[in-house]
Amino acid sequence: MRRLAVAVRQPPGPRTDTTGWKVKDMRTAIIGCGTVGSSWALVFSRAGHDVAIYDKSALAAEDTLRYVKANQPEAAGRVSITLDLEKALASADYVQESAPERLPIKRELYATMDGLIGEKTIIGSSTSGIPSSSFTEKLACRDRCLVVHPINPPHLIPLVELVPAPWTSPDTLRHVKDLMESLGQQPITLSREINGFVVNRLQSALLGEAFRLVEDGICLPGDIDKAVADGLGLRWSFMGPFETIDLNAANGISEYCANLGPMYFGLAKEQADPREWGPELVAGIEKKMRAALPASDLAKRRDWRDRFLEAIVKAKNSIRRDVGA
Repeated sequence: MRRLAVAVRQPPGPRTDTTGWKVKDMRTAIIGCGTVGSSWALVFSRAGHDVAIYDKSALAAEDTLRYVKANQPEAAGRVSITLDLEKALASADYVQESAPERLPIKRELYATMDGLIGEKTIIGSSTSGIPSSSFTEKLACRDRCLVVHPINPPHLIPLVELVPAPWTSPDTLRHVKDLMESLGQQPITLSREINGFVVNRLQSALLGEAFRLVEDGICLPGDIDKAVADGLGLRWSFMGPFETIDLNAANGISEYCANLGPMYFGLAKEQADPREWGPELVAGIEKKMRAALPASDLAKRRDWRDRFLEAIVKAKNSIRRDVGA
């Protein structure tokens, strides 16, 4: 496995967080060793955490350890494998759950973890869209549970969404925010649960329009990708949509909205046309995508993506040092 120089986004040095722990002394359990769990193991171990990784599959757990070794060998000594859930949780200060995205699995897992974790242990779920209230309501530890949703892969992309359940305590939310910042991540905090959270809702709006444009024969999938990668995405890679429009009018966002608000309202009415991504549409897009990139080359292209992300993060950090945040 090729090594990625992930050290370009190292977290700050050890510090004391809201519970009095020092980051270098924290013990973390990673529950679930898929692609997201493996990346989280790298995030925590490179920050100085002792990390216990657990998965029902010994092969999956071993793959995670190999992943850490391949990407940051000096962190691998802080990572251990266990096939015993109780042992993984026994001394954990924080648990990052990355089990499969199926509600029955999460309910069963959390019911088991509820009886095994310590009195102060916090559990963050990597779920991409399942609200934690749907699998934590009956737990004794429910005030210490929340969604901690990364953008994959979290060892390269820093954004993390913190989504509290109705019963998540303010102290829990505050602690996890501090913890994520200490790891070098960039957390955003939602005030309450909402379907899809923030990032997937934004992505959903863009994807919905992208599929409609292709379905209606306006342009090809490759043209949509160019429109984002070589257009919108260049600005969005370092500033968000509100700042973008604030800077696109001489006197700021109020002027922009006065000038272009009616146009966008008209577009929104056109776009209020939710459509399923039907089999025929998906098959047509799949055919075009595979013509451009054969299925056998997908893994190689993912590796290219990760190297590109790595270089972008490094460049952004360098540019910020030169021109300011």
